[in-house]
Amino acid sequence: MSDALDLEALITRYLNTVAAGNAADVAALYAEDATLEDPVGGGEVHIGRQAIEGFYKVVEGAGLTTELLTFRSGGHEAAFVFALTVGGAMRIEPIEVMTFDGSGQITSMKAYWGPENVTQL
Repeated sequence: MSDALDLEALITRYLNTVAAGNAADVAALYAEDATLEDPVGGGEVHIGRQAIEGFYKVVEGAGLTTELLTFRSGGHEAAFVFALTVGGAMRIEPIEVMTFDGSGQITSMKAYWGPENVTQL
């Protein structure tokens, strides 16, 4: 994979899949033994595709929209800032850091955000 261009496409696919709102589809983007920590320092680390699907089930049907704001990559890792609007009621702007395997599946995701990154609409 040609890192920068392909990783940006993978991130765009991830954001579009999150916005579509199906937890199983989002979890399918992750490797079987992937890890997810969202927010970093704020709770449990979800390990494995099944646990990750459970994490995303919380926002199924929430009327999500996503917008990629900033993107950086190196090797098989990417960091990006995006806007997540939840049902037109709030906007969250996390920084996420992801690693990918050679087939383009997410092997780890860490989301950095807190109350100061949430805006009520």
